[in-house]
Amino acid sequence: MDLILCLYAQEVCGYPVSIFFIVFCPLGITIMALWTVLVLYFRYFLRFDDDLATSIYHTFVALCYLTPILGAVVADSWLGKFKTIIYLSIVYAIGQVVMAVSAIHDITDTDRDGTPDNLTLHIVLSMVGLLLIALGTGGIKPCVAAFGGDQFQDHQAKQRSTFFSVFYLCINGGSLLSTIITPILRGQECGIHSQQKCYPLAFGVPAALMVVALVVFIIGSGMYHKTEPQGNIMLDVCKCIGFAIKNRFRHRSSSYPKRMHWMDWAEEKYEKLLIAQIKMVLKVLFLYIPLPMFWTLFDQKGSRWTLQATTMDGNFVRLQNHPTTVNPILILTLVPIMDSVVYPLIKKCGLNFTPLRRMTVGMFLAAMAFVAAALVQIQIDKTLPTFPSSSQSQLKLLNMGSIPLTVTLPNNDPFVIEAAKANANYLTFEEESINVSFQSPAISRTISLAKDKRHTLLIPSNLSAPMWEMTDDLMAKPEQGANAIRFVNGMAGAVNVSTFGSIQYSSASNYSLISNGKATFTITNGANTCEYSREFGFGSSYTLLIPSHFAWGPTCSESISGVEDIQPNSFHMGWQIPQYFLITCGEVVFSVTGLEFSYSQAPSNMKAVLQAGWLFTVAIGNFIVLIVAEIAQIEEQWAEFVLFASLLVAVCVIFSIMAYFYTYMDPAEIEAQFRDKGGKEESDKEELQMQKKDVVDHHNEDDEAKQTKM
Repeated sequence: MDLILCLYAQEVCGYPVSIFFIVFCPLGITIMALWTVLVLYFRYFLRFDDDLATSIYHTFVALCYLTPILGAVVADSWLGKFKTIIYLSIVYAIGQVVMAVSAIHDITDTDRDGTPDNLTLHIVLSMVGLLLIALGTGGIKPCVAAFGGDQFQDHQAKQRSTFFSVFYLCINGGSLLSTIITPILRGQECGIHSQQKCYPLAFGVPAALMVVALVVFIIGSGMYHKTEPQGNIMLDVCKCIGFAIKNRFRHRSSSYPKRMHWMDWAEEKYEKLLIAQIKMVLKVLFLYIPLPMFWTLFDQKGSRWTLQATTMDGNFVRLQNHPTTVNPILILTLVPIMDSVVYPLIKKCGLNFTPLRRMTVGMFLAAMAFVAAALVQIQIDKTLPTFPSSSQSQLKLLNMGSIPLTVTLPNNDPFVIEAAKANANYLTFEEESINVSFQSPAISRTISLAKDKRHTLLIPSNLSAPMWEMTDDLMAKPEQGANAIRFVNGMAGAVNVSTFGSIQYSSASNYSLISNGKATFTITNGANTCEYSREFGFGSSYTLLIPSHFAWGPTCSESISGVEDIQPNSFHMGWQIPQYFLITCGEVVFSVTGLEFSYSQAPSNMKAVLQAGWLFTVAIGNFIVLIVAEIAQIEEQWAEFVLFASLLVAVCVIFSIMAYFYTYMDPAEIEAQFRDKGGKEESDKEELQMQKKDVVDHHNEDDEAKQTKM
């Protein structure tokens, strides 16, 4: 207890000791851990399609930027910052725990096949968890930094400024760690009955960190300076605007004289200073109208761009650590470079690079980032397989024998299939049945094809065999960059392959998903064993053939051949870095400058109002993504990227015109004028009252004199 009292009375390097419980407390960081893998959780665990996963993701992000407005009102008007942080952090932690529980597939996996049997339960739990997290974010996001600022006294202005910089650095450092660690946690395999991607770990660790952070924050309770709620200026602003609108509507008749500004209709009830401050805020909020389109593009780096990365070659990093890691690294690098090098250099060149011009450039850079994303998507699409339409079927022939075969198919020239090989590409047919002919020996078979399907015809070494098996092949690339592998047994007699089980003669195993890298399989017939190893990339599908002439021994693996059904992702994930670089440059130039501009143009007591308006533009931007994803229904992803880029360029032009006509203000000077004017009016009122009092006193003296004379 004595130690706590000692710390309470001391400062460390000029900073209050209490501030260290806030700076090093990751209350505002764990949200980034969730965002990193959330769209993958929707897509691959809850089995949402790309559009629905994107829509739910952006709805959640929008809520996370709307609830801080509510949190600020609650903190300033009712609970105070400290209690708001405590209570809503508990709500947040509960939401994280619910999310972790919702991701445990064993809860409803009654058949133990690795997939939940009752997705409805998992969806309901996850939606409840996300709602609680969004509400909790509303108490954390607007209050933690402001509560830290409250710990400083008037003589610590320099330390307060440094605190906000360090706090922002901690947030971005936490973002960097979350984008690295959380995907690694997700990449682990866990489960009771079957091993699957470990989303419970990815959601559970941030929940545990949240509890630890909350405990640390509460420990410092006795050291904090806790300001009592003073009322929320946002409510006063809303009431004043509402009264002005209502009063203007009441006096809409032409018989009433016009006023210079519609807010002047509030003069009957509110002070002129408050009205002038609201006018300044409305002037800035008008400039905010085009801004949501920037956030529409920016926040897609956590949804569309993440899904794009899963179709690319991630050999230069583990697939889980996709280039979203580049964003926080670039922020930490570019912010000081812009402030210390780029902006001073532009100023020395004689260019007036005003804040609004910077924001215009930031919007343009974001548009160029989506152009880069569209170019990347076009290259990805070139590597994707072409699957049959609803009126087509595709066929591949696999020769399991030891001699080449010459094959003739309808509408195709004769071609040769080498021993233990397959024809290079799938052949497309419109017919429901086709005739397959061989020249030597001369054998012909009629096979039936299913529409909207891919098949592989297994041709045995003995062409006279009564039954030829035809397999159903994959109709989509394997998800999450995994590789779909199966074995075909061309030997006489059954064999057992590790992870695949027993495979009968002239039959194929089921597909098994294998991660990228080297995989080793053990093949045995009970008496003999063979080890077969192969390197796999990302997103491929292979049929591994054990041919009829397979021989056990030290070189047994050399006779096993691989048939590529779906080629691995070949377009390098590194090509996403330019689009991340452009979007991050746009963020630094747009977001940081926008906050600085809003702060400089806001009245002294309405910084929070403009901050709420800024957060509201982020929420609206995410709602725009929902509209485009659900209504536009654009089939080609690159075309959607181009659409977003075009919309932002158009908005950028509109914003530049609005910025051209904007006149910069000095809120302090305007407020001083009204205060001086108000002070003069008060002085005049007091002087008039004194004069009236003198007149009254003089009359009283005359009355007393008359009474005395009488």
